[in-house]
Amino acid sequence: MSARRIAVLAATAAAVSLPLLSAPAATAAPQSVATAVPASSCTANPYLPWAVHGTNAVTIRSKATTHSTALGVLYKSHKFKVHSWTKGAKWVNITDKNTGVRGWVSGKYVYRDVKMCLD
Repeated sequence: MSARRIAVLAATAAAVSLPLLSAPAATAAPQSVATAVPASSCTANPYLPWAVHGTNAVTIRSKATTHSTALGVLYKSHKFKVHSWTKGAKWVNITDKNTGVRGWVSGKYVYRDVKMCLD
């Protein structure tokens, strides 16, 4: 290895290790999860609001089946009200607040996320 290459490697190693050696030690204790988020806020209502997931738009249908008449389109940006859902939430009955169209949308794309509560 040439003397120039050795000098460059030594200078690089010194430059990288210098910030690590001169960094101040952490003195503050980490904030615990229990004080960061009250447990009651997570377990009292673990569900997030209904939303459109995985696509930008979902077809609103007259019945809870893909073979029924399409009444409109529920876009991801639209607000909507949920009235009911089928067993297993395979279909969700909604009213699109932007257009006023009421019908069924696939529960595959319209559902509520759940908060993850950690102890």
